[in-house]
This record gives sequence, C-alpha cells and structure tokens, in this order.
Amino acid sequence: MKHLIILDNPTEWKLSVPGVEVYSARDYLTKEAFRKRRNVKVYNLCKSYRYQTLGYYVSLLAAARGHKPIPSVSTIQDLKSQPLVRTVSEDLDQLIQTSFEGLKSKEFTLSIYFGQNVAKRYDRLSAHFFKLFQAPFLRAHFELVAEKWELQSIKPISALEIPEEHYPFVQTSARAYFKGRRGTRKKEVVYNYDLAILINPDEALPPSDKKALERFIKSANDLGLDAELITKDDFGRLAEFDALFIRETTSVNHHTYRFARRAKAEGLVVMDDPESILKCTNKIYLAELLEAHKVRTPRTIIAHRDNIAEVQHKIGFPCILKQPDSAFSQGVKKAKNLEELVEHLENFLSKSDLVIAQEYLPTEFDWRIGIIDKTPFYACKYFMARQHWQILKQAGAGKHEEGRVSTIPFEEVPESVINTALRAANLIGDGLYGVDLKEIDGKCFVIEVNDNPNIDHGYEDAVMKMDLYKTIMEVFRDRIEKKKQRIT
Repeated sequence: MKHLIILDNPTEWKLSVPGVEVYSARDYLTKEAFRKRRNVKVYNLCKSYRYQTLGYYVSLLAAARGHKPIPSVSTIQDLKSQPLVRTVSEDLDQLIQTSFEGLKSKEFTLSIYFGQNVAKRYDRLSAHFFKLFQAPFLRAHFELVAEKWELQSIKPISALEIPEEHYPFVQTSARAYFKGRRGTRKKEVVYNYDLAILINPDEALPPSDKKALERFIKSANDLGLDAELITKDDFGRLAEFDALFIRETTSVNHHTYRFARRAKAEGLVVMDDPESILKCTNKIYLAELLEAHKVRTPRTIIAHRDNIAEVQHKIGFPCILKQPDSAFSQGVKKAKNLEELVEHLENFLSKSDLVIAQEYLPTEFDWRIGIIDKTPFYACKYFMARQHWQILKQAGAGKHEEGRVSTIPFEEVPESVINTALRAANLIGDGLYGVDLKEIDGKCFVIEVNDNPNIDHGYEDAVMKMDLYKTIMEVFRDRIEKKKQRIT
C-alpha cells in the first residue's frame, strides 16, 4: 500500500520518512493521476478540516476514490462532537486519572504524534486516543474539575503547529509508524482488501470461539482478504479497512452498534449491518414484523402494566416472558402461574415499558438455520440443556450448561423448515442470520431471527468444515469488489 501525506504546502513537511510521498492538497484534489491510483492510504495534514475547506475535501474525496483517508470525514465530525468527547473521557477515566496523578497544575495539554507522546508515561493514553481518533497529529486538552481530570477537547493539528523542540521525537515516531505499517508481516503477502473482525476477548459467550476465528482468518487470507482481529479500542481505525465483520454479541445501546454505524458511514461492507442489529435485537419489533407478514410464531402478546389479565387469558400457563433485548437465553423466564407472571413482568417492566409474552411450546430441540445473502448454508438442531426447558441453563457464579448440538446435512432438513426460515430472514435483510424455529406436527414456528449467530468450531461447521467459513468470506469479497467497481 502506498502512503501519501497531503498538506496545504509540501514545504511544511520537515520530516524525512522513507517510502512516503508528499503532495499538496490542490494537486491531490485536481490532478487526474490521483483519481486513478489504487491501494492508497492518505494522511491528511492540512491546516483546517472545516466544512468545504481543502482539508475537508481531501478526506471526503479520498473516501470517494476508494483511498483510505486519515482522518476520515467521520473522525473529523467526531472530533467536533462534545457529547462524544464526554463519552471518551468517561470510558478512559481510570487511565486519565492514573496518567495525570501527581500533576500540580490544573490544566494539561497532551500532544500525540502517531499515537505517542514525548513523555513515555503518557504513551498508553496517547495510544488509546490515536485508536479512537485516527489522525496523525492530535492535541488533547484536560482540566482538573472537582479534583478529577476531565478531557475538555481533542483536535487534530497540522505540521506547522508542532513545537520546534518536538521535531526530533516526531521524526522518530513517524519513521517507526510507517516502518511498522509496511513491515508487520513476516511473509511478503499481497492482499487485495482489508477486513476487520470485531471481537471481545473477555466475552463469556462469544459468537465464535478462538478456533473458528482462526478459520475465518485463514479463509479470508485464501480469498485475498487481510483479516485482522480488532476490539472496541480500535473504533478510530475503521477507515483503514474495506469491511467489518462483527463477532461480538451485538446490542443497540452498545459499541457494536456504533461500530456498525461508523463502518456503514465510512462505506465499508459490514455484517452485522446497523439495520439488522436494530431489527433483530428487539423482540418487540420482530414480533410485530413476523405477525404483519403472517409468518407463524407461538401465540404472542406484547405485555405491559395494563394487560396482565389478557396475557393470562390468551396465552395461559406456563408462558414465556422475554426482555426485548434478551440474548443467549438470558432475559427469558417461564411463568407457571399468575404469581410468577406478575413477579417476572414486574422485573422486566422496570427495564422496558414493553415485554414479550409468548406461548410455551415444549420441544426436544430447536432448529437453527444459518442464512447469508438470502441463501441458507447450514442447519443445526440445538437440544435443550439437561433437565431444563432452554438450550442454555444458567448454573450460577457465571457458569452455564448447554444442550448438545447436532449439525444436519440440508437433504435431511424438512423443506418447510428451510422455507420458513428464509421467509423470516428475508424480512430483515441480506446479512448473516441464524433463524430459530420449532417444528411441531409438521408446522414450523419461528422463535427469533438472530443477527449475530453462533459459528463455533466443531458445531455449526461440522458438516461444511472450512467451506462454511469460505462461504461467508466469499460474500465479503464479492461485496467489496462490487463497491470498488462502482467507484471506478
């Protein structure tokens, strides 16, 4: 990948960095040769990123050309957002307090050069800010408020704003950064596109285990995709990639949704896309959607404080109560009588004004049909946990028990199960979904559509093996190429 540094005036660049090309903003924006270049990363060091200035247009048109701008337009907007600045200050609070412990002043300005500061003690904090706000040079201002350090502002700076005494350090940081960018791989492998896989290393029940992630990366590499595992700290790096694959449990009020929205805004191919997260993670929406399109489900009522009698009368006992954003069998309760119904509803309604009440349909197992790009590609039977009515049984102290999983060849899956799953998933979109169904006397009942289905080694891949991972990565590759073709 070629690295271009763009400034208002190239004479402002006083550093010597091998392999980096330096151009004026006006040349980059107006000369035809730049429009045709591919596999380019653009480092925008213009004096101003204000709307419709040269600096703004450098990042904007770099994205339109399929180049990778740093900072991106989304990052430029984020740097202006005071609510986001406050959120970042809260998220990094412990690190901020630790970093500035012992300072005598009531104000402090932190200069960040490619994720580093001239003082080693601030390197961790600087690296976090650089990951969140990808800009070559940043300046963060902090104030001591009620005995606590708070971030007041963070903004990108131009090369002209670097103090003269910092230049030797900036020179070293820039050389290390660009050398690292070109030399991180032991093998000289040329990949066509970059794929970020978002994970949470500390998640107790992740959508994919370590071995599955390794197979995703291997399949991606085989198809020309340079796959990299990222975490929530890499939010600011999204513009570096061509696609985002979320392998962390999703939720709307969560960083996974912010990642999906940012990725879409940056023009990345993204699964799960933000619309799918919105639709699938709220069971109230799903219930209304499936009913409106006459997709069979267990008898369902949207419960609230004023219709408990209706739930009792129309659903009966036992009945299932679901928190709208429940996942992994958590936030789901079975009420055997009116007393339990009132108790569980009271608990759920303290968090949400509406709750799902559903008919209890006991079965030995649930079907799970995996669907991507509106095509089914795996089928599993998820059996109930031992002596339990759910697939996953909470055993206390963070422990759990799971029922066994049996992956089934498609020729052994009833056609009605596959067709019903497709009808449900196609109402959501064309992403990656896992549709859960119960089959009783030949009738199929959709339980839910999951936007972030489990894909674990030895389970969902038991029939297709590596072809399962390849199927998903092929969808990413094909969608990236279609986007690139539209740009050219």
